[in-house]
Amino acid sequence: MDFFKNQFLNRREFMKYTGSVAALGLAEPTFAETLEKLIKIKNVDANFEREPLNAYRFKGGAITDSWQAVAMIESESGVRKIGLGTQGVLWSDARVAAGHSESAGNALMYAMSERALQIIKGTSFTNPVDLMEQVLPEVLDYGKKITGVADLRKTFALNALVCVDNAAWLLYAHENNMKTFDEMIPTAYRPGLSYRHEKVASIPSFSVGTTTERIKTAADEGYFILKLKTGAAGTQKEMLEKDLAFLTALHKTIGHYETPYTKSGKIPYYFDANGRYEHKDTLLRFLDHAKKIGAFDQIAVVEEPFAEDNEVYVGDFGVRIAADESAHTVEDAARRIEQGYSAIAVKAIAKTLSMTMKIAQLAYEKNIPCFCADLTVSPILVDWNKSVAARLPPFPNMSIGLQETNGHQYYKNWDRLMSYHPKASGTWTKTVKGVYPTDASFYAQSAGIFEPSAHYEGLFPR
Repeated sequence: MDFFKNQFLNRREFMKYTGSVAALGLAEPTFAETLEKLIKIKNVDANFEREPLNAYRFKGGAITDSWQAVAMIESESGVRKIGLGTQGVLWSDARVAAGHSESAGNALMYAMSERALQIIKGTSFTNPVDLMEQVLPEVLDYGKKITGVADLRKTFALNALVCVDNAAWLLYAHENNMKTFDEMIPTAYRPGLSYRHEKVASIPSFSVGTTTERIKTAADEGYFILKLKTGAAGTQKEMLEKDLAFLTALHKTIGHYETPYTKSGKIPYYFDANGRYEHKDTLLRFLDHAKKIGAFDQIAVVEEPFAEDNEVYVGDFGVRIAADESAHTVEDAARRIEQGYSAIAVKAIAKTLSMTMKIAQLAYEKNIPCFCADLTVSPILVDWNKSVAARLPPFPNMSIGLQETNGHQYYKNWDRLMSYHPKASGTWTKTVKGVYPTDASFYAQSAGIFEPSAHYEGLFPR
């Protein structure tokens, strides 16, 4: 069996995969030390809310309507927990987005969340990682049927599972009397999430076509690392011409800016092409131009330049190439590392916290740096992601944690969404000169993610 192409591995199967396990230094997760309680799921429910966006353009498309999926799980003991998820149809499988209206694409993903809840109703689990292992294959198969995409990307199913996974983690923590995020992390995954950053970079994201004036404004406000979408619309030739012109204007505008958070003291560039580059030579031409204008040394990372099915080796570009949506699972991440990818964008808010823990641990063991990328999520989910970003080892040549967060740029009602956060006044929730202060209160209060949100609780009256 080709396990890299398999939909998912349970722990027993994973350990049978001895060749690569030995090569990668992976160990079987152990949960026995937590003396976990067997939790029976008595009731489930789901709902969603639509949030309008300022158009966010990437992958040759745009999103304007973000669905917030909400899952409720109730245990046999009567404890109810609510998990949130933001749907990213265009990001997780652009074919679904292209083949349907925006609302229909969201409805398909929401149906998969509902399917997951119906699968687990009446069943028992001891930890969310095992629960997600059991559910993912069936949810993915269901997604293939309803979308009509025979090779639907695993990330699409994982995205649909985020709200269910989050509810399961909160229920798991409550039933096992775990009071903090650190307690909730299984021992097997703690090494990869053991750092304690005092600050986490708040990384805004700028879609294709953004003016350099707007980017300069963000840099003037103190944002020291910016996610910059490349891969402009058009043919490969037209795309490259536009991308080179953008790079030239960018470097001329902010290339001289300084920051205390990098070893060089210069502002770093974070490019994301979302798989738009079809050939290795095209990216080489982009990088050669960066060298020509003096911008090359400031490129911190280039994320997903090639399509997922492009298996070209990327370890010889001279810059870090990061995997994001192509690293669906820990097995996919392992394969990307073999292809020369030297950084991984982890997304607890897009691929589930369960899968993110696995990927972060693999990356830690292989000395591959990680950072947290966004899915244009709501404020509460920003702090789920931040809980991971603050605990990842430092990114090379930088002194603080890294987290993309662009919701404040694109949600039309961001302030209202912030009011749903149970710890909206927490010191860690607001960007201060480009960073989130993740102080002692952030860790002590687990970013507020264990606290109930009155708004979302109200969606499920008893």
